Amino acid sequence: MLAKFWNNFVAPLVRRPPRFQVAALCYRETGPGLEVLLITSLETKRWILPKGWPKSGLDAEGTALDEAWEEAGIRPADGTEGLIGRYRYAKRLRGSVPVQTDVDVYAFEGAALQDDYPEAGRRERRWMSPDEAADLVEEDQLKTLLRDFPVTLRAMQRG
Repeated sequence: MLAKFWNNFVAPLVRRPPRFQVAALCYRETGPGLEVLLITSLETKRWILPKGWPKSGLDAEGTALDEAWEEAGIRPADGTEGLIGRYRYAKRLRGSVPVQTDVDVYAFEGAALQDDYPEAGRRERRWMSPDEAADLVEEDQLKTLLRDFPVTLRAMQRG
């Protein structure tokens, strides 16, 4: 009886809705095949996609492109492929409190990496195969999105 009351009335009142971020999945075509760009996070040095909170005056896609520039020093070659998926992770806020965060991922073909950009020297950045990238990230849904990316990209380019 107490569990039913908790699950039906109390838990929904104290459960927070997920937060929202956007990410850029930058890719390039090379001789060996498709490569994606990962960067390290500022504090834990985990491998991640460039991502951030929505920004005033920019739509989600524009924010993803802006984050790719600020965090990785890359601009799009010819625009974006658009929204390719979403993943959820536990974002650690101040005090190490985990908050569920949904991340919409936008793909775009990247031009050359620039040496001078806002977060230069604060992160490592590396081109790698989608499978290698999937092995390095922690989030299961992002792993799947990266492994499926070559097929997703081809379908979007045909479509």
